[in-house]
Amino acid sequence: MTRSTSGHVVTFGEVLLRFATPGARLTVQCDALDMVVGGAEANVAAGLASLGHDVKMLTRLPSNPLGDKARAALGAAGVDTTHVDRDVGRMGLYFLESGAGLRPSSITYDRAGSVFATSKADQFDFASALEGARLLHLSGITPALGPGGVALAQAAVAAADAADVPVCFDGNYRALLWDAWDSNPREILNGLMQSATIMFGNHRDISLLLGKAFSGAGSDRRREAALAAFEAFPKLQLIASTARHVVNSGHHRIATRLDARDGAHQTNEVYVTSILDRIGTGDAFAAGVLHKWLQGADLAETAEAGLAYTVLKHTIPGDMSLLGVDELEAFSAGGGDVRR
Repeated sequence: MTRSTSGHVVTFGEVLLRFATPGARLTVQCDALDMVVGGAEANVAAGLASLGHDVKMLTRLPSNPLGDKARAALGAAGVDTTHVDRDVGRMGLYFLESGAGLRPSSITYDRAGSVFATSKADQFDFASALEGARLLHLSGITPALGPGGVALAQAAVAAADAADVPVCFDGNYRALLWDAWDSNPREILNGLMQSATIMFGNHRDISLLLGKAFSGAGSDRRREAALAAFEAFPKLQLIASTARHVVNSGHHRIATRLDARDGAHQTNEVYVTSILDRIGTGDAFAAGVLHKWLQGADLAETAEAGLAYTVLKHTIPGDMSLLGVDELEAFSAGGGDVRR
């Protein structure tokens, strides 16, 4: 496959509305919730668009005010919404109970029967969206929605293969979704990964895919897992992962790692404190990595960009990272002073 140096990125998945408890309150304490637009693939689209890339979101939204809000948020982030279809039905939702200190945040999904989840593959114009594309990005959340979601993810990957467009697949394993139906995530995700050029996932994701335990303790162990994935998936060229150590809800330590077939780079750990919002930080990591991958950067520069963009997202409320190239390039782990 020849890697294109021009064209757009396509992200495919469900756009959600997030309702979060304000001020780290418990749900039972709240009479009002904060509402923002998000969803894994939408977050990556917004991040890449904010970093100056041409991005098209392929999805379906309800033809009601909630769908209007979601489409407007994508457009405001600079994402092309030409391939955002509308239909009668409901919006996918999730509810975030914000944690504090040693009390973790928790998520409740309310997305069954949404317009996207009940869509059929022939309701998406994959061929048109992928024409001239440099990359298709999707995640394991879509197949986790049920048999219909599996069919959608398989159709998207098949269309990318037919168009000779590289596939980027983020494992994004969501046990709450997979456990809600009679699923076989290993078999399903293995099938999708056969088409992937880029994978976002760590040793635990590789363990799930291959049915073999891998340790994340140390660079050599992580490399062992990556090499096993490269052997299992012939198209795979790059694996991107993060290592996160949670001290408490407002204090994490994060490092990032990239593995290629002929080498790897792991960053130093960064201490992240005064966290405002952890949700969407993995998607910001994906956007930062893809930003540099699309530019043809080396492993070290790409890993460092992914680290910077995910660390910066912890300072931004909401699902999406809307920081641009200037903020990314100005990032310093010791920063925090006013930029003048």
